[in-house]
Amino acid sequence: MMLAASVLEGDRLALARLLTHVENNTGDGQTALRILFPRTGKAHLIGVTGAPGTGKSSLINRLAVHYRGKNKRVAIAAVDASSPFTGGAVLGDRVRMKDLSGDSSVFIRSMASRGALGGLARNTAGIVQVFDAAGYEIVLIETVGAGQGEVDIACLAHTTLVVEAPGLGDDIQAIKAGILEIADILVVNKADRPGVENTEKALRSVLELAHPTQRVVKHHWQALQAVLPAEAGTDGWSVPIQRTVSTNGHGIPELAEQIENHLEYLRASGHWLRREEARLASEVDAILQQTLMLQFHAALPEERYNEVMRQVFEKKLSPGEAASNLVEDAWHTEHREEQRAK
Repeated sequence: MMLAASVLEGDRLALARLLTHVENNTGDGQTALRILFPRTGKAHLIGVTGAPGTGKSSLINRLAVHYRGKNKRVAIAAVDASSPFTGGAVLGDRVRMKDLSGDSSVFIRSMASRGALGGLARNTAGIVQVFDAAGYEIVLIETVGAGQGEVDIACLAHTTLVVEAPGLGDDIQAIKAGILEIADILVVNKADRPGVENTEKALRSVLELAHPTQRVVKHHWQALQAVLPAEAGTDGWSVPIQRTVSTNGHGIPELAEQIENHLEYLRASGHWLRREEARLASEVDAILQQTLMLQFHAALPEERYNEVMRQVFEKKLSPGEAASNLVEDAWHTEHREEQRAK
């Protein structure tokens, strides 16, 4: 495919066009992903998540500038929330990344979540795969950042940064937030604000009292176990807390050093391979789920689906009964079509 070949040659316009195909899940996009997949697996995927207002975009801007100073090619996939009414999104992350404008070795792709849960868009994994194949050494992935449940990033990134900030709520909020359990590095951004000591103290309490020795990340309906080792010890990763101020760059070199330490740990311990395998398994499962849903709706007549849903609305069928009936109807419809074809 011409687009894939052009991307491998460094054509930025072809890259932008291919990313659009991948995001829209077109046939050309799927073909390109098949061509590019053997060239993936080299980039360091860094996820950045946290609540709104913690300064994720500004932090990513500073990290990208730092990596460019090290002469590394940087790609950024920034996911923004879509309106549940219009389906649109502001996609304003690059407003906070103006320091990167004009740099040909930086590529920023803003994506609308399009209603997908978990903090990422449905085809974020494909976008990241294209960046990897295109030769970007660092891929920074920013999640929507809607709250405590945006944990899908742990299934995609090698290193996950969870960003907190002082003054966003009481200290106990940090302790109860399940999102902290996916952190490889905890970042206290806006560390020049009052209350930073209390925020850091609360986070340390989480690490000392509640951080599990083996984490289980659920990707929608399936658990991915033992992919995120967290026990502090001689052969484990002790989750650090790093203060940063993204407005002036304070703490950014130290944060980059912690990220590099985590990368070295992953490679030395063999967890890099385990995370790659878990990431690919998660991606296959997500595609499988989407494909099966499309096949289901294609096999089932629309009028039959609407008829069953009316029975649910009228309380004549429970949702569980409706789902069972629809699956059985779809199977029989598909089976009859196969028999006719023979």
